[in-house]
Amino acid sequence: MKIISLQPSVSIILEYLGCLDSLVGCTKYCLEAVPALRNRNLAIVHDSWSSRVEELIPVDADLVIASVPYRQESLTAILKSGRPVLTLAPHRLDDVYQDIRLIASVTGAADRGEAIITEMQSAFDGIRARTAEMTGRPLVYCEEWGKPLIHSQFWVKELVEAAGGIFLGDPGTHTQPETIAAANPDIFLAAWCGAGDRVPLEKIVQQRGWEQVRAVLDRRVYCIADHLLNTPAPNLLDGLRALSQAIHPDVFGTIATTSGRQIHPFPVPAV
Repeated sequence: MKIISLQPSVSIILEYLGCLDSLVGCTKYCLEAVPALRNRNLAIVHDSWSSRVEELIPVDADLVIASVPYRQESLTAILKSGRPVLTLAPHRLDDVYQDIRLIASVTGAADRGEAIITEMQSAFDGIRARTAEMTGRPLVYCEEWGKPLIHSQFWVKELVEAAGGIFLGDPGTHTQPETIAAANPDIFLAAWCGAGDRVPLEKIVQQRGWEQVRAVLDRRVYCIADHLLNTPAPNLLDGLRALSQAIHPDVFGTIATTSGRQIHPFPVPAV
């Protein structure tokens, strides 16, 4: 089975399955998410949002695996390539598990897929067990994008709740700075798609007039690396650990600072 991966989440799942050798093409974002792919001389194509038929046709592949977000034009290009396509659209953690199961089945790694799912579920259950009886659940604003402001996806809401927090707003929807200020969250977590760990926290707090928001006054404003929350794959476990430390550092430990990455005036840089 020769596969073209159009999203980092797909490539990460293949790595966890031990099936990277099946990849014949991927996106440049996959190379960032899975460093082991960088020296494999793979065909580099655009992602599910901007796929081009002229890129896909020359690649000798048996299957294209794509995932959200999509555009109609990109879906048309993928279909015009004339190859079987597996299209994924996860919203919840259960969807992520099912995507792992699907990719494992087409790569002949069904047993490994079930083992990964079991490991993830056990880890989530362990965190939930530690936070289940907590009464002090802080209100957490998680931001997937800042222009416009977009709440993080539903699976992030599930992670926040497992980690002992209350997710502010409706997952995946747009919001306004004044709406967030009025809600006065206890914690602000920014994980912008494609930004890595480079969200300018101090700048956006000033631009939005959030100096008196509780999260800012208490210095509980953090940047969490993009791939830890926005990539629906097994590495969401790392995102859960980061959220747990940010939400309940007294229980899960403080977030380790990154050398040379101080973000003033907030004391904790990117996770």
